[in-house]
Amino acid sequence: MPAFSPFAGIRYDATRASLADLTAPPYDVIDDEQRARLAARHPHNAVHIDLPVDADGVDRYGVAASLLQQWRADGILVDDAAPVFYGYRMSFTDPAGRARHTTGVIGAVELSRPGDGDILPHEHTTPKAKSDRLQMLRSCRANLSCIWGLTPAAGLTALLGDPGDDDPTWTDDDGVEHSLWIIDDSATIDAISMAVAAHPVVIADGHHRFETSVAYRDERRTADGGSAGAAEAAMIYVVELVADELTVLPIHRLLDGLPDGFDLAGALDPWFEVVEPIDLDTRTLDHMIDGGVLVLVEPGGAREMRPRDGAFDGVRDLDTSRVDAALAGVAGHELRYQHGVAEVARAVESGQAAAGILVRPASIEAISATADGGERMPPKTTFFHPKPRTGQVFRSID
Repeated sequence: MPAFSPFAGIRYDATRASLADLTAPPYDVIDDEQRARLAARHPHNAVHIDLPVDADGVDRYGVAASLLQQWRADGILVDDAAPVFYGYRMSFTDPAGRARHTTGVIGAVELSRPGDGDILPHEHTTPKAKSDRLQMLRSCRANLSCIWGLTPAAGLTALLGDPGDDDPTWTDDDGVEHSLWIIDDSATIDAISMAVAAHPVVIADGHHRFETSVAYRDERRTADGGSAGAAEAAMIYVVELVADELTVLPIHRLLDGLPDGFDLAGALDPWFEVVEPIDLDTRTLDHMIDGGVLVLVEPGGAREMRPRDGAFDGVRDLDTSRVDAALAGVAGHELRYQHGVAEVARAVESGQAAAGILVRPASIEAISATADGGERMPPKTTFFHPKPRTGQVFRSID
């Protein structure tokens, strides 16, 4: 099982500015417009390091390394004095108005190769260049953002405690409240380490970061002639694998490349009964879950899709697998991924997509069973919400 250890983090001096102005979403969910807003918000926002741009003849990787070094020298970033765990909670209201939260612990997990048994991926990843993150590791020699892991260790959440009155708490642009606190009691540290190390860790988010960390570790082993030192581990946010602590949203499907006048409902008919119209609103996902239906979104409206009895024998019990099977016979279609019911509706109505298919979220039980069985879900099956912020803590691997 993977060793899980505390580390001495590198954190912002919170007396200089609010972490609301200094932290950022993970690099891979930031578009150019949001990157510009974050960069303009504060000269020390984490996006300047985690998603840098070329400047004054220096490439982006050199810029990131230089800024990280300079901010530490200037006291913008401060090294913690001793290895600790970091409790981290995200609290928010979901689209249906329910109060939700995710509580976990940030530490360092010993790296293995994906699927070796102690760290388990839960879904296939789409092709993505890993060279960018690998070069960032080479230049900065630091974990800038967390892998997100899940553990079946019962009772982990109770070990983490709660933030104190003096611990930093801030709210991001999406209304999510973030709280970070230090866990430095030796008995609690031992209990957390033992709990996490007793079970395999399932990767919820950050598969590419994990794979890149393994590649960098192997480089360091070769270069150093043995152990890669601190690069033998990577920074990870571990959350107990229970429904109360996790909000899993679906990633819906957008379709393009269909001929003019193509009868998509007819093409799906062997698999789904496309039935009565449905209004799309904040309760749509609840309705889909309660009714056991998917939704076909086309220009002018949306209709329920009821899986036909026996049509999916031999297909995994996942909406994404059902959609893959049904679309296999639709020649020439192009598939894109989009989270958010309203976002899918806008894309279809605006003509940015020919049609959309809304799917239900994968259950916590399905995620756990898939990873435990050594299998993977189709790409873009799960969207864990909200996303841990980059910049609350960094970890040196120098």
